[in-house]
Formats: sequence, structure tokens, C-alpha cells
Amino acid sequence: MDQDEMRDIKNVMLYWMEGEIANFIKVWLTVHISLLYCYLAAKIVPKGIPRLLIFLPVLCLFIALPLKLHSLHLGITSAFFVAWLANFKLIMFAFHLGPLSDPSISLPRFLAIASLPIRIQSNQTNPSEVSVKSDQKSVPNAKSSKKVGQKSILNYAVKGIILASMIRLYDYSEFIHPFIICIMYCFHIYIALEIILAIVATIARVTLGAELEPTFKEPLLSTSLQDFWGRRWNIMVTRVLRPTVYEPVHKLSAKVLGRELAPVPAVFSTFVVSALMHELIFYYMGRTWPTWRATWFFLLHGACLVVEIAVKRIVNDRWRLPRFVATGLVFLFVMVTGLWLFLPEMLRHNADVRAFEEYAALGAFVRDVSRALDMIQPSNSTTYTSRAS
Repeated sequence: MDQDEMRDIKNVMLYWMEGEIANFIKVWLTVHISLLYCYLAAKIVPKGIPRLLIFLPVLCLFIALPLKLHSLHLGITSAFFVAWLANFKLIMFAFHLGPLSDPSISLPRFLAIASLPIRIQSNQTNPSEVSVKSDQKSVPNAKSSKKVGQKSILNYAVKGIILASMIRLYDYSEFIHPFIICIMYCFHIYIALEIILAIVATIARVTLGAELEPTFKEPLLSTSLQDFWGRRWNIMVTRVLRPTVYEPVHKLSAKVLGRELAPVPAVFSTFVVSALMHELIFYYMGRTWPTWRATWFFLLHGACLVVEIAVKRIVNDRWRLPRFVATGLVFLFVMVTGLWLFLPEMLRHNADVRAFEEYAALGAFVRDVSRALDMIQPSNSTTYTSRAS
């Protein structure tokens, strides 16, 4: 490898490492050092308020760290992992709750579970978790509970092809009705989020050597809002909101309102917290004061879910919509409310334009690396041939 080739490779790597990538590495180094501090502090500080106070500087730091990043994919993904999920997991850990409280957990697993949207499957899965619950019936799952809910590579390959096709179609957006483009954006958000979380989970699975619970369970097949939010959409969020928000509010409400009415404030409080966390994510995205449209999206869904629960109790399984009708109604409701309240917040921060710019930058980086490798290959082949002769 001559000096020109070394210089080309060096220029490519310096170009990619500077700026955002360098900040991304610094942020995640800080995250892991902070989690190491929590891991060691928990061994000497008792659970409860004392441990929470010890974790408080880290919780505040995790809220501030995403402000160091400005790219859409790296910044928002890191904000979701750190400012939301990691903080809520540490709050649970402070009170000796959640997967981080396992006394036998190793440091690598602690760091992975705390910082990533993953949950390791238990060796013995509860039968109620083995079945795929729907509003129609409980259907027994696969023979082994070890890989409950895991999707095939083909499933993600098809979704990857769909995503790539949509990105290509955006080049012809002037010939496509704006409403159709907005619908494509909704599917883009869902598929991109699922693929990103699946990639992270795959890396964690290979690194940790453990089976992980799925992050999505085909939300497009939901038969109710309860099914959509509780069992299918972004399950890792449900895993942290239930013990930190729903269960404490439900327990308190049961004492005040009784067990029959306790789910109402518990469900609504969960959606309020989810709304506030989404507003925080949108703030990281645009650094602008919120319009609260995303909050209204979640409050609307929370109110409708409360009504849905009440209706289910009234009819008491005496009457049900056909599955395809229920699925269609849920899809239509989520799509319409998303287009009305949620998507405008993303477009307000030019998420579409920034995403395409980052795709172009990634493509340019791959091309530069390919050129550098192509320049190396001939020289290596020539050297081998000269030695052989």
C-alpha cells in the first residue's frame, strides 16, 4: 500500500469520524461510564430514595447528552435509548425493580440492557406470555418458548425492500399526491424504527449470547387500541412505563376509587407520560418549543383506550366485531390521528429532508470507502503476483 492510498483512506476516515460521529462516540462513552458508576454504586447504596439520589446526576446527564447530537438518525435514536429508556430503567433499578435488579447480572449485560431497547427472555416463560393474546382468543404459540415472537430474516428483508422502494419513490414526489406521500411517511417511520431496533437487538443477541424479546409484534394486525399499545407497538416502551407509571397509579387509584375504576387514571397517566417523553424527543429533533400536537395525539388515544376498556366490560365478550373489521378500524384510527396530530410535528422539524440528506451522506461514505478499497486491491494483487513469479 503506497502513500497515496494511505492518504485516501485516511481522508475518508477523518471525514466520517469528524463532527457528528465523533460526538456520537463521546456521548456513548459517557453513557457507559455513567452506567458503570450506577452499577458499582448500587452495590453499596441501599435501594429506594438513597439510591435514586445517587442516580440523580446520571438521570440529569442522560437528559442533556442528546443535545450534543444533531443528526436525525443518530441523535433521535440515542435520545430514545438514553433520555427515555435508560432513565426509566435506572429509576426502576433504584427501587430494585426491573431486569437490572437481577443480583447475578454481569457488567456487560447490565450495560447492554440499561442502554439498549432490549429485554432478555426468561429461561422459564410464563404460559400467559407464551401465548399470543388478541381480543378474539389466545392462540398457542410455537413449540418452543425460547424464541417467542422472533421474526424471520425474510420478514425484515421484505420490510427493508419496502423501505428502500419508498425512499426511491420519493424522487418522484412531484408526481405523487401529497396525501399519499404523508401515508408513505407513516409507513417509513414504522418500518425504519422496527429495522433499527431489530439491528440493535441482533447485535446485542450475538454479543450477549442470549435470546431477546421482540420489540414489535406486527402492530398492523392489532384488533384494538389495547392490543396495539399494550402488546404490539414498541413493546420495550410498554415494559418501562408499566412498572414506573401504570402500576403505581393503579395501586394508588385502587385505594381511592376502587379496583373497578383504578385502570382509568392508570391508563391515562401512562399516556400522559408517554406524550411528555415524545415532546422531549421532538425537542431534541428541532430545539424548538413544542406545539403540543403530539401530546394531544396521545391524550386522544389514552381517552379512547379508556372508553374501549369500559365498552369491553359492558359487553363482557357477548359481542365482538369480526377480526378483519376490528383490525381495519384500528388501522384507520391510528393512521388518521397520526396524519392529523403526530406527523406534522416531524415535518415541522424537516425530518423528511434531513433523513434524505443523511441517506445521501451515508451513500457517499460507502462509495468513498469502496473506492479506497478498490485502490488497495490492485496493488495487493500485483504484489502477490510478483512474489509468486
